[in-house]
Amino acid sequence: MGHGTPIKLPEGVTVFERGWLSSNNILLTGSESTALVDTGYCTHAPQTLALVAASLQGRTLDVVVNTHLHSDHCGGNAALQDAYPALKTFIPPGHASCVADWDPYALSYTPTGQCCPQFRFEDVLVPGTDISLGGRAWQIHAAPGHDPHSVILFEPVSRTLISADALWEAGFGVVFPELDGDDAFETVADTLDLIESLQPVMVIPGHGSPFGDVARSLGVARKRLDGFVANPAKHRRYGEKALFKFKLLEAQHMTRSELVVWAAATPFFATLNRHSGPQATLADAVDALIADLAHSGAVLVEGDTIYNA
Repeated sequence: MGHGTPIKLPEGVTVFERGWLSSNNILLTGSESTALVDTGYCTHAPQTLALVAASLQGRTLDVVVNTHLHSDHCGGNAALQDAYPALKTFIPPGHASCVADWDPYALSYTPTGQCCPQFRFEDVLVPGTDISLGGRAWQIHAAPGHDPHSVILFEPVSRTLISADALWEAGFGVVFPELDGDDAFETVADTLDLIESLQPVMVIPGHGSPFGDVARSLGVARKRLDGFVANPAKHRRYGEKALFKFKLLEAQHMTRSELVVWAAATPFFATLNRHSGPQATLADAVDALIADLAHSGAVLVEGDTIYNA
């Protein structure tokens, strides 16, 4: 898992490494209770249910915790709530009212052209407090940056950090507030400092394998952040590519005209394009992204059809 020595996870911690359309799911099991941190994207919900059921071996799932409410981290909530009626769901407090009133625009699903079935929640995750998950006490820490309301979870006995998209082995997630026009790079730096201060010996990221060389990953993340601060246009391009690639991960293949229609119907993408330079049309922007992603091997172009690669 990751660079260097393979990571031995603490007893009762199981990581379902899912890729990029779905976030990783972390199953925490103790003698008296079970919990799942993050639930993946909605189209992967049947697989999420199967993975959880196979690991629980007849036990029930008691708790779901979402580190933040992006569609790839909470898209399986509704399916799990249907499968386990007594399940209690905990979410960060920042968008709790939007979930209660179910506002898919404020929750980012409509602007990003993504899907998330409506779900309920029972309580919120209060930064500065602890939550018992799978028989261990996990500290809740605010981790703004990628998402202004995100939290990370730290278990101080094993020094295990569930970092969501605040820190990956080779970077961090798109800083979405920056794409909305808010200054948020500094909060990313603050969150990286927080992670360093916790001194974790292992990190379970939102995407990718668990890793142990935390100092190295923090160095990579800070260098990446410095590059974005120096060149915000580079970060906007990163955001465009991430949205585009996510859609292809979901659909697997689309025609050029279908992608142009999707881009036109996706407010966040259209806003990014207006800020990214003198593009003649949205179709030009889609063509430029296809060319960039094809050059890097992220998509395959065959005639008028673009395939996820």
